[in-house]
Amino acid sequence: MRLARVEELLARLVGFPTVSASSNLALIDWVEGVLSGAGFTVTRIAAEGAPKAGLLARFGEGEGGVLLSAHTDVVPTDGQRWSVDPFSLTRRGDRLLGRGTTDMKGFIACVLALAETLRDAPPARPVMIALSWDEEVGCRGIPQMIDRMIPELGRPDLCIVGEPTLMRLGIGHKGKASYRATCHGEAGHSAMAPRFTNALHLAADLIAALRAAQERLAEQGAQDAAYDIASSTVHAGRMQGGVALNIVPEHAEVEFEIRHLAQERAEDILAGIESDLPERIEISRTGAYPGLDTDPSRPEIAPLAALLPDAAPLKVSYGTEAGFFAGLGIPTVVCGPGTMADGHQPDESIARAQLDLCCDVLDRLLRG
Repeated sequence: MRLARVEELLARLVGFPTVSASSNLALIDWVEGVLSGAGFTVTRIAAEGAPKAGLLARFGEGEGGVLLSAHTDVVPTDGQRWSVDPFSLTRRGDRLLGRGTTDMKGFIACVLALAETLRDAPPARPVMIALSWDEEVGCRGIPQMIDRMIPELGRPDLCIVGEPTLMRLGIGHKGKASYRATCHGEAGHSAMAPRFTNALHLAADLIAALRAAQERLAEQGAQDAAYDIASSTVHAGRMQGGVALNIVPEHAEVEFEIRHLAQERAEDILAGIESDLPERIEISRTGAYPGLDTDPSRPEIAPLAALLPDAAPLKVSYGTEAGFFAGLGIPTVVCGPGTMADGHQPDESIARAQLDLCCDVLDRLLRG
């Protein structure tokens, strides 16, 4: 019966097409109704300048407790070949298909199903829920919520960010900072090209500096063998410039990112890159989220670890909102149903057994 209710809730969640470019307010309205009806105290946090919102919710009295965190947005389906309607839950054997089933509406469905049972069977300690927006486009929502967390909810003993880990204990991931570099050249006739500063040449100089920085990080930077790529990384993802072949480009842009280990700071890596650059290049940061590096021996984590089929800690390759909670001094882990190998894919899906396991672990954890 519990799993059937999770499927019902997940069907409703998937039915809201909360792609990051769209509003999530219809989903937030519905979830707010579910949680209020279950006896939670709910606070809505409106996004600045966008038709979006997040929710903070709490059930139970006393100190401590567990915070369950998730984002409500999903990645687009444009250009993907789906065999089913991505925004209508489809059951195929023991799997449930639909956009967000794994990343990460499956976890939200488990949390809501559990929330509906707490009034009749109160938890051993307070239960808190945080739902954000725009995680998929650079964790833009959670910075607008994080300062409200402890004043609204209190300080939990543990935060679980339910990104898909196959219900394994995720204790770390790299942080990320993204940048836009604007290269200022001089327009002129290409016949006289050597007399002018070519913005695309400046962009090429920047690309060369990024490659040199990557080599330094790989050879001399911090290393963590728990990651597939043990060092911090630098990546250029987009470059554009110029208007015509016979005009020296006056303007060019390069978008790049730094994914850094917890032992290193993006600012320091960027400073090393900038020291190799010529003038006429301006760099601005367009987004950032902190990394996560939780000590698995912390006593607050032990009750959760004891309930997992595989308690061996791991570090994940993708980014999450976990570092924001850890920055408040809250012991934070990443642990949720499904695998990111199924996320962002056409025919995204999750195993029903993973949802059942997630419900079981959360139920036993919260009821002590």
